[in-house]
Amino acid sequence: MRRAGLGEGGSGSYVPSGYSVYEEENEQLQEGLRAKVSALKSLSIDIGTEVKYQNKMLDEMDSDFDSTGGLLGATIGRVKQLSRGSQTKLLCYMLLFCFFVFFVLYWFIKLR
Repeated sequence: MRRAGLGEGGSGSYVPSGYSVYEEENEQLQEGLRAKVSALKSLSIDIGTEVKYQNKMLDEMDSDFDSTGGLLGATIGRVKQLSRGSQTKLLCYMLLFCFFVFFVLYWFIKLR
């Protein structure tokens, strides 16, 4: 029986070379495992940093969208107020101006 460096004959003599081979193999495997664990650790730290950065960007976008929503709500309120009044001529001018601006933007985009 060969186990833990015992000789084949079972004489009970200690064979240090066999034991050291296993010991060296274990140390090499440990070093490989340490390298893999280190790589995983740095990768997880990088992922955590990226997640924090993305969350910060999402929070900033959320506040930007909230402020834009408020601005659009106020603008829609003004347009509704214009449409309720007797200022239909002003409303027509505003619509014509919007069409003109969109046409000019479309024209610039097409020329590129």
